[in-house]
Amino acid sequence: MVKEIKRGHEAFYVCEECVLAYRERRWAEKCEEFCFKYHSCSLEITEHALSINEIH
Repeated sequence: MVKEIKRGHEAFYVCEECVLAYRERRWAEKCEEFCFKYHSCSLEITEHALSINEIH
């Protein structure tokens, strides 16, 4: 299940399989589904992930 993290007025969604964060829940859900199924990340999905600087 995707984890929601709030930082100030923004919410981020984290794939609990690989711990990548996204601004949109749908990308985190797609990431988590792919990671769980294939035990790997999808480049097409992770291109939407945030850098650590965007979260802090």
